[in-house]
Amino acid sequence: MLGKLTLEDGSQFEGTSFGANKSIAGEVVFSTGMVGYPESLTDSSYLGQILILTYPLIGSYGVPDKKYWESYGIKISGLIVSNYIDTPSHFQSKQTLSAWLKSEKIPALEITDTRFLTQKIRTKGTLLGKIVLKDDVKFYDPNKENLVAKVSTQKIIVQGPPAGGGKKTVLLFDCGAKGNIAKCLLKRGIRVMTVPWDFDPFSSVIPNSFRDPGSNEMLKQVQHDKIDGIVISNGPGDPKMADKTIQTIKKVLQRRIPTLGVCLGNQILALAAGGDTRKLKFGHRSQNQPCIMESSKKCFITTQNHGFEVYKIPKDFKSWFTNANDGSNEGIIHNKLPIMSVQFHPEANPGPNDTEWVFDYFLERL
Repeated sequence: MLGKLTLEDGSQFEGTSFGANKSIAGEVVFSTGMVGYPESLTDSSYLGQILILTYPLIGSYGVPDKKYWESYGIKISGLIVSNYIDTPSHFQSKQTLSAWLKSEKIPALEITDTRFLTQKIRTKGTLLGKIVLKDDVKFYDPNKENLVAKVSTQKIIVQGPPAGGGKKTVLLFDCGAKGNIAKCLLKRGIRVMTVPWDFDPFSSVIPNSFRDPGSNEMLKQVQHDKIDGIVISNGPGDPKMADKTIQTIKKVLQRRIPTLGVCLGNQILALAAGGDTRKLKFGHRSQNQPCIMESSKKCFITTQNHGFEVYKIPKDFKSWFTNANDGSNEGIIHNKLPIMSVQFHPEANPGPNDTEWVFDYFLERL
């Protein structure tokens, strides 16, 4: 079956469908990663986006078991590849990429010239687009919605060792968290309490968004368990839409609780501390973004997936990392307090693990 990718500038690209037979609209972005499409497709930071994968061969190693995914299902709106391989060869493969996309009702097109598509976005900036297979649909800008509220957990989840015994407890704000963030904390012996984006640990009111029979007991557990640190996760869309998380982090800063932000968490921390954010021309989505640590000669190769940046560093903070490609901010750190954030993914799954030490650096300061 043939389909079309139509961009808001009027350009159209015909391709062969290998996903669900439905039309969809979203923000068209590209990723230059050579591996890891199952992890990328299940990364909640891609919610509302039509993803172009620039590596030419996609599908060759199939789809692994869901325990290797970054969330419970596919989060992209649509997929564009140059050459789809329907005969996967990998010992972990459980199904083909096409079968997976169809089961989760995600459209996908095989369009030969993804290089030209990527060059267009690099030149003009991120564009809205739509994959049309059946009925036509209107263009849709996901950044005008609160996407964080759509992907965040609706209940409190506790993992790791029981309270006490000298074990540290970290509150993880789920703004669309990649699964490997919690895994990186758990393997370091940390007790992780994952909470919804709009959860306020300093309030006795339970948000309607995650009421369930055990919520009252869980709320008491969070409030009476000693919280040693806060982690703000990655997530999709404009960080300014996560207003309730920003307000809670303001209270965290007032109490001087050790805090680590990751990706969107970097932007939320900056906004809560009085900084500002803005949209990048076409964002950073790859596994090879070079980041220079300030006041050093160290350059780390990082995995990234975001469309916004911190451009105004808040008072009492300084730049921690800078992108070597475009000079954009890649992290901030407080001048005195154990409060910090990075724009890249230190959990890096898939991708380089050069920066997983960031978790150790943070945990040592709890």
